[in-house]
Amino acid sequence: MINVLIIYHTQSGNTEKLARAVAQGVNDTENAYATFKNASNATAQDVRGCNAFVICSPEYFGYMAGAIKDFFDRTYEELKDDQRIWKKPYCIVVSAGNDGSFAHSHIERICKGYRFKKIQHPIICKGPVTEEMVRKCFDLGMTIAEGINAKIF
Repeated sequence: MINVLIIYHTQSGNTEKLARAVAQGVNDTENAYATFKNASNATAQDVRGCNAFVICSPEYFGYMAGAIKDFFDRTYEELKDDQRIWKKPYCIVVSAGNDGSFAHSHIERICKGYRFKKIQHPIICKGPVTEEMVRKCFDLGMTIAEGINAKIF
């Protein structure tokens, strides 16, 4: 079974809605399941144990959520030299009040430090969460799971 880890933080519920759509897309794919974790509870072992992961963050003051940054801070030393996670597939979802670009770029920069492999362009939801954005996130989850099943990622 393919395990896709969904790491998220939310206060308003918007980012959680997008993250749950990603998870649903994974779960609706044959031979795949999503592990859904609040960033405060996600660990280095979660990253080791998944086949791919999605980082879902709100944009706060043009930056990623502090809980997402905390996740990276807590796991970096343990994972930085772990070759098992090098080139692990990831992608990013941002729920943005602004344009989301700064939050996205900082998450991406941190992921480069871990040597993760970006497999999709980010999904940046600007403003209210629409059904179109929920569908994009659902499709992202399916794409990741199918890509891993097909050994594309």
